[in-house]
Amino acid sequence: MLPPDRELGRRSFLRTASRASAAGLWLGFWHTPGAFAEELTRTPRQTEGPFYPDHLPLDTDNDLLVINDGTTPGVGAITHLTGRVLNAKGDPIKNALVEIWQCDSQGAYLHTKSGNAEKRDGHFQGFGRFLASRQGEYYFRTIKPVPYPGRTPHIHFAVKVPGQEKFTTQCYIDGHPANEKDGVLQGVKDPAGRAALMARFEPIPESKTGELTARFDIVLGFTPQG
Repeated sequence: MLPPDRELGRRSFLRTASRASAAGLWLGFWHTPGAFAEELTRTPRQTEGPFYPDHLPLDTDNDLLVINDGTTPGVGAITHLTGRVLNAKGDPIKNALVEIWQCDSQGAYLHTKSGNAEKRDGHFQGFGRFLASRQGEYYFRTIKPVPYPGRTPHIHFAVKVPGQEKFTTQCYIDGHPANEKDGVLQGVKDPAGRAALMARFEPIPESKTGELTARFDIVLGFTPQG
């Protein structure tokens, strides 16, 4: 029997992956470990920001659109967000706890000091966790990020690996016009580093409801043990 946290992650993955399959999303895109001839570009660290939830929701699974057994989903463009946690050689980092948090469709975070808090979507979870598989894979069902005053659309990530310092970064929409004026993003001076923070949010052709898919691999600067 799996430990409770791993079993919860497995059940959440199966539940949300089945929804993705129903939408026509194929999840079999994982690479062969260690198959890269050259080192991958490491994902730049980025600030955690001021809006990591100060009170975690009762539901912290990887489906941010439905809270517990609720029937009303959060508002936004449904996005199936996938990726892997790797080292620079392309080897998977297993047992990585991946967290994401983002503002809702109104630009409000799950935080008591968030702007526009009075209009926050109570059906959007705003925060989720997923324990990566042995191949480093993670999966979230969330919404396409939206801008709010002062920031281009983005999703915050934290990766926690036993024995390592917590890693935080942010994922951006590739080609979004507001990227050029975002101070946090433009703080990454290396063009390859900025490119490593981008994800393409693309329509799922089979989806009748306009669902999207996006992939964001996270490359860390250490070699996994074991």
